[in-house]
Amino acid sequence: MKNEINMSDVWKWAKDLFPINRSLTGKGNLETLKYLKDIDNNLSIKYFSSGKKVFDWTVPDEWNVKSAYLIDSKGKKLCDFEVNNLHLVGYSIGIKTAMDLSELDAYLHYDKNNPDAIPYRTSYYERRWGFCISYNDYKKLIPGEYKVYIDATHFSGKMHYGELLIPGDEQSEILLSTYICHPSMANNELSGPLVSIALARHIKSNKALGRYSYRILFLPETIGAISYIHKHQSILESNVIAGYVLTCVGDDREYSYLPSKYGDTLADKAAQSVIRFIDPNYKKYTFLQRGSDERQYCGPNINLPVCSVMRSKYGTFEEYHTSKDNLSFISENGLLGSIKAYTDILFSLNKNNKFKSTVTCEPMMSKRGLRPTMSGEPGVIINPNLINILVYSDGKNDVFDISDILDLNPLDVISGQDTLISYGLLRE
Repeated sequence: MKNEINMSDVWKWAKDLFPINRSLTGKGNLETLKYLKDIDNNLSIKYFSSGKKVFDWTVPDEWNVKSAYLIDSKGKKLCDFEVNNLHLVGYSIGIKTAMDLSELDAYLHYDKNNPDAIPYRTSYYERRWGFCISYNDYKKLIPGEYKVYIDATHFSGKMHYGELLIPGDEQSEILLSTYICHPSMANNELSGPLVSIALARHIKSNKALGRYSYRILFLPETIGAISYIHKHQSILESNVIAGYVLTCVGDDREYSYLPSKYGDTLADKAAQSVIRFIDPNYKKYTFLQRGSDERQYCGPNINLPVCSVMRSKYGTFEEYHTSKDNLSFISENGLLGSIKAYTDILFSLNKNNKFKSTVTCEPMMSKRGLRPTMSGEPGVIINPNLINILVYSDGKNDVFDISDILDLNPLDVISGQDTLISYGLLRE
């Protein structure tokens, strides 16, 4: 299916959004959502209030940071939040104090196995503070007293999220869910909102994607999805026929697939049917290797048809949850590949039906110009798949079943079905 998305726009969005400090709550999340709303004015910015009980969880206090840094005994500023927001442990409390390096050490986080990267650490549900530093910089710290300064506040406020509803010809919905809670990480976060908002633009401009309605969500990971399910469980269970968690869709190393709870939903069928023709060597994971919001959509007493198609899966690349997951790790081609994959999945879902042949036995294709009237006749274009598509269009198989049986790209199955319909050989 033709993709008309302007990738220069998408890359500009990436550069604008990357520096913003996002977390479960706070000004950065609201700023991000307002930016996305400027791209698509139909995006609704909503919120859950701090302290709200959602199943076994409680929506946390709002958290905002003005500045945070360390100053060593020589007056050098270190771990400056303004330079890189990953330096501050997420949800750190405000503090102003001084302490010896030996005492400060307990509040410093680094990764010896990735020595030149700043690790990403959070403490959402227990009040503490800390700084993250590359191990190479940690080794350069000099003994002596350090001034600690964190200007951060926690208060009863709001956890914002975005909801974009696109009506289709049918009430049945396709769910696209992504998250907005990671500061300055390009693949493991920002790529998801970028691809999601690009898909929203594409869906609205393409009638071939208009059969189903769409519910596109921009949530804080985990607590955001839990809160949304808590509020909309009955609607999701009634309307969603297929759903996807969009995360880690920006690099260009590989494609990955993580199934729903049992891997047998329409969403799973569509994802695997499409992705195996984009990347025959795609990496297939199991639900036991889950780690994003598929945990919530397919959680205890929740069994929504939600899976995930990614590029490099979270937790499998060296850059994951570090400062190396920056704009140089993702690419326009990587994002475009993900947009194309999801566009093909959505198109296949919109065109998916069970069809049945209108004729008994094999039809005479030659009298319809679909097969030559003389054996070996040159210059006649024959689609050898038409008869096979017709044979297996027996009212039992949908597009993805036939794709699997014939080892044929679902887009080619759809094209063949369209041809057969046009000649009156196939009906829904």
